[in-house]
Amino acid sequence: MTGALEGITVLDLSQGAAGPTCAMALGDLGATIIKIEPPGGEWGRGLGPPFVGGVAAAFLGMNRNKRSVVIDLKKSGGSDVVLRLAAHCDVALESFRPGVADRLGIGFEALTAVNPRLIYAAISAFGQSGPWRDRPGVDGVAQAMGGIMSVTGTADGPPVKVGVPAADMAAGVYASQSILAALFARETTGRGQRVDVSLLDSLMAYQVVPLSMYLSSGQSPQRLGSAAPYAAPNEAYPTADGHVMVAAYAPKRWHALCGVLGRPELATDPRFDTNEKRVAGRPALTEVLEPLFQTRTTNEWIQALQDADILCGPLLGYPELVAEDHVVASGTLVDVDHPAVGTISTPRFPGRFSETPCDLSGPPPPLPGEHSESVLNEYGYQDDEIRDLLHRGIVSGVPKGTT
Repeated sequence: MTGALEGITVLDLSQGAAGPTCAMALGDLGATIIKIEPPGGEWGRGLGPPFVGGVAAAFLGMNRNKRSVVIDLKKSGGSDVVLRLAAHCDVALESFRPGVADRLGIGFEALTAVNPRLIYAAISAFGQSGPWRDRPGVDGVAQAMGGIMSVTGTADGPPVKVGVPAADMAAGVYASQSILAALFARETTGRGQRVDVSLLDSLMAYQVVPLSMYLSSGQSPQRLGSAAPYAAPNEAYPTADGHVMVAAYAPKRWHALCGVLGRPELATDPRFDTNEKRVAGRPALTEVLEPLFQTRTTNEWIQALQDADILCGPLLGYPELVAEDHVVASGTLVDVDHPAVGTISTPRFPGRFSETPCDLSGPPPPLPGEHSESVLNEYGYQDDEIRDLLHRGIVSGVPKGTT
């Protein structure tokens, strides 16, 4: 069985996190990914610590199932190599600031002139239009300007970043969805198109729940720590030895929780007898519930709550999470063998397909220029042409003996 995107080739000119994550997902789904890097490799290779064998662990986690070609786009002839490759590709993906790709000669107009069926996807911080168009931005800036930091943290603390690069990851996911939609449309129209995805738009779409609540009410959401603004109890409570996440806001489960806590009268307490009242009176509810949860350990509460069919879970750190029997049995983490740094463990693509499974046995995260010569040869370059490109420094390969 082959992947769902078998036969699709992606020319990945992106760097950092959003674009590489998008391209990796397409590669996991079966597409061939040709990663174009600048001399010395893309800047994400230095995104650390930690490093594994001198390469950023984050880079290794986002760049499996790709082949690397190093092209110096600032040298005369560099853009010609990209155009020649693009003529045979289905998708081109870039994450330059707006206008940069055009100045380099590899923008939408240039690439689609040689391949009208090409899907050209551009990821940027703030999009291709509007007053913020030319502003540079990374994940942290997008989180600050995109509203999510204003709703993350505790009520009495400062706004904080989400603990993962949420803007980058959201943009990567939405970009892959957009590319797949454009490929599907091409089956009908026969034409490619441009797809623009910004970190800002992606992060705002990611916040559809709190943003919809604000747009309807005009009231800005408050920072509530682990709590949900629309339901209570629906948050993490401290226990005797950790925390337990409890979601018992539905009437049946609220009554069941009060029984498990040994306080059945709370179920009909006029302060807390509806979800709306519990949300409005969250401080008073927390004052009652926290001391009760602190009387037993997390595991004791998990068992008691599960027996009563109450939605709950322990708060797991990464060491506990990756060691959990469920994670291990489900194969959520996969090992990728890398010739230079050894075995790498990384999360798999989350989609599980019965007929077209994801391919996680493809190329490991590549060395810069590891596949320059082989890819160019496959795409029609003769040996003397490749030698000339290498001699002029337009293309770089991996020094002999490093793979």
